[in-house]
Amino acid sequence: MAVALRPRKQAVLRALRALLCAGVGGSGSAGCRCPLGAKRYLLTDNVVKLKEFQQKKVAIAYSLPGTRETYLSSLEEKLTQNKLILKEELRTLLHLCESRDDVELAKHVIYRYYVENRNVTLGEYKFGPLFMRLCYELDLEESAVELIKDQQLRGFFSDSTSFNILMDMLFIKGKYKSALEVLIEMKNQDVKFSKDTYVLAFAICYKLNSPESFKVCTTLREEALIKGEVLARRACYFAVALALNQNQVEKATSIFSQIMKPESIICANLNLMIHIQSNMLKTLIEILKDATEENVSKFVKKLKFSEEVLAKVRRKVKDVPALLATFDELYGKLHINGQVTTHSLDALLCHTPKQLKSHMVLINKRTVSRRTFQPLSQSLWAE
Repeated sequence: MAVALRPRKQAVLRALRALLCAGVGGSGSAGCRCPLGAKRYLLTDNVVKLKEFQQKKVAIAYSLPGTRETYLSSLEEKLTQNKLILKEELRTLLHLCESRDDVELAKHVIYRYYVENRNVTLGEYKFGPLFMRLCYELDLEESAVELIKDQQLRGFFSDSTSFNILMDMLFIKGKYKSALEVLIEMKNQDVKFSKDTYVLAFAICYKLNSPESFKVCTTLREEALIKGEVLARRACYFAVALALNQNQVEKATSIFSQIMKPESIICANLNLMIHIQSNMLKTLIEILKDATEENVSKFVKKLKFSEEVLAKVRRKVKDVPALLATFDELYGKLHINGQVTTHSLDALLCHTPKQLKSHMVLINKRTVSRRTFQPLSQSLWAE
């Protein structure tokens, strides 16, 4: 299978490089923050783990035997004297960095550490995500890109999380071309894509919004399906939206039809957009009628529609008096029912949903029986 997939990988890389050479934009800071007030665009807190990282920084700084400055000086001295850098020393250093100068020191220590430990990989602690969280906190995406693309450090960032956090950081700042370069580097280094990677990749292609980026998105999606990967719904949302933006309605319809449980607010609006671009006016009205149905149980969550998308529906039916009158009536009902949001489809796509805590996690953390007060391994059958 690996041999069969090799030509596919080369095709993906060619498509990615062609997109990069096409002079795509997206390097500005437009859309830097999510209009819905989220702290980040695409990755959830349980992936970025910024709060955990910051809490660990405080704890490590507090437990130092001396001052932070003394510790940094001791590491600078070790570099000068060409002494061995220990794993715990690098981990502590990355938690002590507070400025660009500190990160520059950390980069030198990383190079030294990796030279000394490049052959010790099995079971070793991964510093990549830690360094990316540091750059995320200090807004130093340039330093992160520099290191992740440096061939001397190839293998240091061997996990998808490092690349994902960096792409998320660049996406937030509207640096879509740089994010694409990181995606290409990830592919070059044969780092396995995770579900989050596909979300980020499709989102980057969606933001670049060009025939080339549509080709890349399509190629990556086909490759994932061949490999048997299960793509997250959010990845499919971006793929559908990009196809619509590129007037590839049939492709958008095909991808949309494969989304499991399409009851979300994003699906509701993408579905309207598909019908708008397919000129299915009567079906559009029927969808809105169903959404305002009063006989639906109060326990069933009602669909919400973007004001922006509804405005497009109105423009589409304005030349058909009967449909326009029905739409205006339905539009009023939607507002009364609280089924209209002022957020654009783009804002909805780029908003990161809050991570729900699983009750199973809480159950798994319990190690003592509530009834017998014995370890669960002993009392499990009794319960």
